Amino acid sequence: MEHEGELPRMRHSDARLATADALSLEVIGAAITVHKELGPGLLESIYHQCLMFELTDRGIQFESEVMLPVRYRERLLDCGLRMDLVVGGSLVVELKAVETVLKVHEAQLLTYMKLGGFPLGLLLNFNTALLKQGIVRRVL
Repeated sequence: MEHEGELPRMRHSDARLATADALSLEVIGAAITVHKELGPGLLESIYHQCLMFELTDRGIQFESEVMLPVRYRERLLDCGLRMDLVVGGSLVVELKAVETVLKVHEAQLLTYMKLGGFPLGLLLNFNTALLKQGIVRRVL
């Protein structure tokens, strides 16, 4: 499916990065709460739902399953890319529940950040003994 229009070309201002950074701390806190409550071993979709509940409960603005068009030859194409969460319009959060975070998972996060013009991204893997072992933070 083809989309008319242009993706905004954003420059990452210091203020936008600072906002995303502050949001990342709030998201990590919410994710730690979810992980402490549930532990590892569940499906990604369960952590996704619980994290959305936790973010809502904390008054944190976010969008879930955000479509991300791909720019190809000056056109925007709907290729089915969906970001798990976009928080405050400046932070991409990709959720996983995998044995090991692979380079392809990190590449996925970086691709979302580049295509969407986001300055900061978090990859959260809930399948760890301690959530802090499953946090990958990337800045463009």
